[in-house]
Amino acid sequence: MSVSPSVSAPTQAAPQAPTQADLLDFVRRTAADAELIDSLPLDPEGRTWVRLEGPGGSEAWLIGWPPGTGTGWHDHAESVGAFVTASGELKENSLTARLPADGWKTLELAEGIDRERTLPAGKGRSFGRHHVHEVLNEATEKHAISVHAYYPPLPQIRRYSRTGQVLRLEQVERPQDWQ
Repeated sequence: MSVSPSVSAPTQAAPQAPTQADLLDFVRRTAADAELIDSLPLDPEGRTWVRLEGPGGSEAWLIGWPPGTGTGWHDHAESVGAFVTASGELKENSLTARLPADGWKTLELAEGIDRERTLPAGKGRSFGRHHVHEVLNEATEKHAISVHAYYPPLPQIRRYSRTGQVLRLEQVERPQDWQ
């Protein structure tokens, strides 16, 4: 009986998932692309967006924010992310406490977990899984434009309402709802 040596094909390493730092670097570089930023069509009343190719299979968006618009409270489920204001100024309200991922409809939030950030052009941040926040353009006359990236691509967005310290899960959106 003869035994043939086994020949194996060269293996390729799976691509490395982008980190929060990778996503932040991508959105910063993209926000600095004046030609791209200027190409976004802006609507006077509603947000506009264009999907971009993000690094390492991430999902990315260029978003235009008319004066007085915002996202409402939401999270990005299991995705990590980053965003940078490319023009104008955005405000982010967020919670510093990690909330349970599932199994609740109403939570009473502890005092002192609110954080507020003002993000003028060129400023941004990254965030981890289950980051609950809202993003707003509080300007009365000027659009803002921002670049966002998420990995893995958004499996869902959970939307919340908030009254004082009470946060309520209102809706779960899936990719087919916003694409």
